[in-house]
Amino acid sequence: MESWFNQARFGMFIHWGHCSQRGLELSWPLVGGVGALPHGQSLGVDEYHSTARTFNPAKWDARALARTAKRAGMQYAVLTSKHHDGFSMFHTKHSDYSIEYSPFKRDIVREYTDAFRAEGLKVGLYYSLIDWHHPDYPAFLDSDKPYKWGNWRRSTPEQWDRFVNFMFAQMRELLTNYGKIDLLWFDGGWERTPEEWKSREFVEMIRSLQPEVVINDRIPGYGDYQTPEQAVPPQPPQGPWETCLTINNSWGYNPSDKDLKSIRSLIHTLCEVAGKGGNLLLNVSPMGDGALAPEQVERLDAIGSWMDRNNEAIVGTDPGLEPWQFYGPSTRRGNRVYLHVLMKPYESISVRGVRVRHVGDVRPLASTISLKVRKRIAAVDMLFNQDPVGELVIATPDSALDSIATIIAVNFQR
Repeated sequence: MESWFNQARFGMFIHWGHCSQRGLELSWPLVGGVGALPHGQSLGVDEYHSTARTFNPAKWDARALARTAKRAGMQYAVLTSKHHDGFSMFHTKHSDYSIEYSPFKRDIVREYTDAFRAEGLKVGLYYSLIDWHHPDYPAFLDSDKPYKWGNWRRSTPEQWDRFVNFMFAQMRELLTNYGKIDLLWFDGGWERTPEEWKSREFVEMIRSLQPEVVINDRIPGYGDYQTPEQAVPPQPPQGPWETCLTINNSWGYNPSDKDLKSIRSLIHTLCEVAGKGGNLLLNVSPMGDGALAPEQVERLDAIGSWMDRNNEAIVGTDPGLEPWQFYGPSTRRGNRVYLHVLMKPYESISVRGVRVRHVGDVRPLASTISLKVRKRIAAVDMLFNQDPVGELVIATPDSALDSIATIIAVNFQR
């Protein structure tokens, strides 16, 4: 497992496809929608696929998006190279249902990988195992509706062999034509078994081509890290993990979905995830012309402004204190602990169970002022313990508080 992933803490998910021209969720409208996407739509299969012939995102600017991600404090990104609908956002010799055969013609995956690497960000690709367009999968038809969990139509053994060969061939293209790929984000494994996907052989091929690539847990039976979706788990999972989260409730560009998370909510989620030792993969969804919607740009810029002041408490940190020690998330870097104050305190905050005589300077991370600290030690420990454990009561004047989320750095001398 590459160490960069365990320290990244913040990344950009990019869900985008030809259906974004219509403001549709990716893929799911062609199967009639799904309950997990409350603002999803339903569309005829042919009508859904028809916009592949008109996809021409003239405002797509991979370098600008990469700079936006970097300004927001993100360390890596993941682009949908192929979603469940089967449309390839890269040039492939194995399908004509791709960006190459659209009016745009340019290779979006190549432009993305080159641009994000140029900004020093790690490069990831999303790839759906499902393919509701490929005839050998078999392709999803209007007669297959409604989409019934566990009751999808199956191909013949001969068709399935051809499809698996196609899947392997496309993955070889992605791992040999675009330089180093740092992360692979698979999805859609629920429709077949590990044996049918040939999961073991698939992962072995991937590792043979890109030995250092980090793989998520959605190839059935395999994966380097866990991927809770749309929520922060109450307890951190065992091992590396990443929460993927949308800005509204939709993955693709969906202007009908007005349920937008606030800037404060997104930053608080980032703090909570970092405090539990995970990464936040925050989704953006370019419009049909390739640009981001203004409400997404507004949020990314605001997160970037906050990260300019507080990046040190997020990227490259480890989990900090235990929940009983401080009522909020906390992170740690060496001998410095960062308290993430997500609710406005009345007059002070408390930190319990620390070696109080080792506490040095205490200050808001975005300020040069020192905060007043009172140290509470049990009477017996004060008399007889040379290195007592006690409580810090840290004064929090209004001048020390950030309007969105305050980070207080507590420096320990050793």
